[in-house]
Amino acid sequence: MKTSEVDLESIEIMVRAFYATLVKDDLVGPFFIKVLGDDLGNGKWREHYGTLDSFWLLMMTGEKGYMGDPYMVHAFIGTLTVEVFDRWLEIFHKQVHSQFTPEIADKFYSKSQTIASRFMEGLEIGEFATDEDDDY
Repeated sequence: MKTSEVDLESIEIMVRAFYATLVKDDLVGPFFIKVLGDDLGNGKWREHYGTLDSFWLLMMTGEKGYMGDPYMVHAFIGTLTVEVFDRWLEIFHKQVHSQFTPEIADKFYSKSQTIASRFMEGLEIGEFATDEDDDY
């Protein structure tokens, strides 16, 4: 039965299942493995999970707890492309729709699309890329 409530427990389940799938992906997985390692139970991953749990709890419920700037971390993990973000979104979509009722899953996914767009804009990826030659 799909979950119809968003709370810390349901978010923890979603985050761990999502990243267990994500690290196996040939396109997206290497970015996370490079930074956090391939052992999803190590200290770096546990810290990352805690951050993401707090982040998604804030995004979905407004419950305070997340403190951070996700843009700076992602700016230095490698060459991110539109394709990387698209794959991340595809995997996220499958995870939230497999776990949550359609209404809740759609809300998660809508927020993830907005976040991905902001990341691409902030990191100047895809349609948000600037052409440095325009100054000449």
